[in-house]
Amino acid sequence: MGNKILYQEKSMSGIILMCAAVFCFTLIDSSAKWLAGAGFLSLQVTFVRYLGHFCSSIIIFWPQEKNKIFNSKRPHVQIVRAVILMVGTFFNFLALKYLSLNITVAIFFAAPLVVSILSIPILGEKVPLKNFLAVLVGFLGVLVIIQPGRVGFQFEMLYSLIALFSASLYFILTRIVAKVDVNSVSQIYSSGIPTLILLPFALYYWAWPTNYFEILAMAVMGLAATSGHSFTTVAHSWAKASTLAPVIYVQLIFMTAISWLVFDHLPKSNTILGTIVIILTGLYLLRLEKKSTIDLN
Repeated sequence: MGNKILYQEKSMSGIILMCAAVFCFTLIDSSAKWLAGAGFLSLQVTFVRYLGHFCSSIIIFWPQEKNKIFNSKRPHVQIVRAVILMVGTFFNFLALKYLSLNITVAIFFAAPLVVSILSIPILGEKVPLKNFLAVLVGFLGVLVIIQPGRVGFQFEMLYSLIALFSASLYFILTRIVAKVDVNSVSQIYSSGIPTLILLPFALYYWAWPTNYFEILAMAVMGLAATSGHSFTTVAHSWAKASTLAPVIYVQLIFMTAISWLVFDHLPKSNTILGTIVIILTGLYLLRLEKKSTIDLN
C-alpha cells in the first residue's frame, strides 16, 4: 500500500516538473521567433541555443561532479537522443521563421499521440483505451483553436512535422536514459553533441547581435534549455511517458500569455474554448492515473 502511494506521489511530481519544462520550452520558442524576426539564420539560433545550454550545464554540474558528467552507461543512446533533439530543434526554429507560433505549437501538440503509440513497442508500456481517447479529445481542443479548415496548407508545415516526430522520439529515449544516467550526464550529452556538430557551420554563417534584446533572447534560450531538459529528464524518471505526454498541452496557456505580453496578441474566443477543453482533458487524465494506481491495490 505504501509503495502504491509513493508511486502516485512521484507520478504527480513528475507531472508538475513536466509543466515547468513546458514553460521553459515556451521561452525557447518565443526567443527563437524573436531572433528569426531579427534576421538571424535558424542554424545560428539553433547553435546558440545549444551553446548556452552546454555552457550553463558545465557551470552548474562541473563543480560537484567533475568528469562524472561525461560518464554515461548508455552513451550510444545518449548520442542518438542528442542528434534527434538537434534535428527537431533546427526544423522547429526553421518553421518558426515562416509560420506563426500557433501553427507550430498546434502541430507539436500531436506529440502525445505519437509518444503514446511509440511507448508501446519501444518501452513496453500499456496505454489504456480511456487514456488514448482522452488524448484524442485534447487534440480536438487544439483543432478548435487553430481552425485548420480556414488555413491553407503551407509547405513549411513539413518542418514542424519533422520536429514533431523528432520530439516524440526524444521523449521516448529520455525515458530510457533516465533509468540509467543521472540528469547531469543527460544534459551534457544533449547539449554538447549538438554544439560540436553545429560549431563549424555556425562560425561560417555567424552574425553578431546588434542590441541588448537580441543578446537577452540568446541567453534566455540557453538557460531555459538547461532547465527544461533537466525537468524533463527527472520527470520521466518519476512517471510513465504516456502519463507525461498530454502535459505538453499546458504549453498553450504559457504560449497565450507570452503572445499577449510580448507580441501583443490577445486570445480569440476559439482559443479560450479550446483551452477549456484541453484543461478538462488534462484533469481527466490525472483522474485516470489516480484511479489506476488505486486499482493496483
